[in-house]
Amino acid sequence: MKSDIEIARSVELKKIKYVALDAGIPDESIQYYGRYIAKIDEHILNEKKINKSNLVLVTAITPTKAGIGKTTVSIGLALGLNRLGKKAFCALREPSLGPCFGLKGGAAGGGYAQVLPMEKINLHFTGDFHAITSAHNMIAALLDNYIYQNKDNGFAMKEILWNRVLDINDRNLRYIVTGLGGKTNGVMRESSFDITPASEIMAILCLSKDIDDLRRRIDNILLGFTIDNKPFTVKDLGVSGAITVLLKDALSPNLVQTTENTPAIIHGGPFANIAHGCNSIIGTKMAMSFGDYVITEAGFGADLGAEKFYNIKCRKANLIPKLTVIVVTSQGLKMHGGVALEDITKPNMEGLQKGFENLDKHISNIRLFGQTVLVAFNKYATDSEEEIETIRQHCNSLGVGFAVNNAFCEGGKGAEELAALVVNTIEKSPSKKIHYTYKDTETVEEKIKKVATKIYGASLITFSSVARKKIALINELGYDKFPICIAKTQYSFSTDAKKYGVAKNFELHVRDIVINAGAEMNVVIAGDIMRMPGLPKVPQAQKIDIVNNEIEGLS
Repeated sequence: MKSDIEIARSVELKKIKYVALDAGIPDESIQYYGRYIAKIDEHILNEKKINKSNLVLVTAITPTKAGIGKTTVSIGLALGLNRLGKKAFCALREPSLGPCFGLKGGAAGGGYAQVLPMEKINLHFTGDFHAITSAHNMIAALLDNYIYQNKDNGFAMKEILWNRVLDINDRNLRYIVTGLGGKTNGVMRESSFDITPASEIMAILCLSKDIDDLRRRIDNILLGFTIDNKPFTVKDLGVSGAITVLLKDALSPNLVQTTENTPAIIHGGPFANIAHGCNSIIGTKMAMSFGDYVITEAGFGADLGAEKFYNIKCRKANLIPKLTVIVVTSQGLKMHGGVALEDITKPNMEGLQKGFENLDKHISNIRLFGQTVLVAFNKYATDSEEEIETIRQHCNSLGVGFAVNNAFCEGGKGAEELAALVVNTIEKSPSKKIHYTYKDTETVEEKIKKVATKIYGASLITFSSVARKKIALINELGYDKFPICIAKTQYSFSTDAKKYGVAKNFELHVRDIVINAGAEMNVVIAGDIMRMPGLPKVPQAQKIDIVNNEIEGLS
């Protein structure tokens, strides 16, 4: 079979003007970024149409290093729905350069279920990530300058909470010292870098409902505390307008197309293991303004992305998905059943069935939110009919709809079974009102405990002295009503990346809490998770090149 990039190049793209026209998006609301990419004016959101649209969340079992293919299934499902005569959009996140050049090589779907032009989407796209990075670091520079220029007036910061970001995996920047050298180089202090998807600016962009809300949230960003212990915000710095200007164009969602020339909206890109893992509210609502069915995804497994999709994004945006699709693979089930990575393509019914425990836990969790659940089997060439039938029977025994997705090899045709099941399920038994895991009025400790015990299965929650001090500070400042966003490993329900399947009777240790006053959530750092990833021994960057003026290695 052709590589992803070969398939992408074989598709004859429509000019984005005609993709928009077919979708019903008026030309005067489009800002063109070349022939095949555009931004949509966020002011054309239509609440009446949003309320009538069918929103479908795609999530997955706990991911493995073998991959699950959630984005491919999301795009494939949208293609399948369009083939059935439904007007369907997919609403996805933007790829980060970090994993593209580190582990993955690309994040625009795969095979015949991709969003295009994939090279541009995977690289600089419309500059949204650069705008977020620049806005975040502009605040850092302006804060350092404010401290430097006012130090002789008696101004000083007791504690600085705002660091810097970069959209590159770079472990050397996790802990740094700035301002070294002479006095004119600024005030020396310890600092750090996170990756751009973990930036509070990224979360703010994704959770803002409009430009005024964006400005309000930027105003409220907590930068630290002055020497007399008063909170110091971006509003106090006096630069909220300037930062909003940097983000003005980035706030508009991006319109591209799929391998079958159907519309796709891609906007925002937080990771689900270190941030809230969902595309922008504006992007999702834009798709719902024009699509009868909208397929969106949340990062990594359902314990991370889906939990945050419901408890943070849906709570903030008043969104109610009609159903949730859990993506599963035989290889992923085998890994969770104890089969070694090098053997997961081989038949192993015992390992496959042991892996059901992981799937069952995710199904149970989604049902706790009041969601109707379907299982989409993402088919690989090595899968046997016996394995597929065994998984189908297991899902049937749980009263869960099951369909095979072969969009990777066949595009929309390979997702028609899944698409038909989605339509039928929404018509007969759609999800009802979301049952959130916790109430806004509960304490930070109670919120953490409920997610850790009900969703992860932890038996003990412990807090470092640093985390306890942060909780006291959150209570004092009135930030305790915010939802929580737990940052932990994506490879396990626990904080131990090697505990596959379903971890039990484990301790969830809260190391720190990052206050996101502008994004209006508290990021709970659990275990040894890092907000700046490192590169692997052989990064994907070594495989990316230009050959005969064409990019290779993005796949």
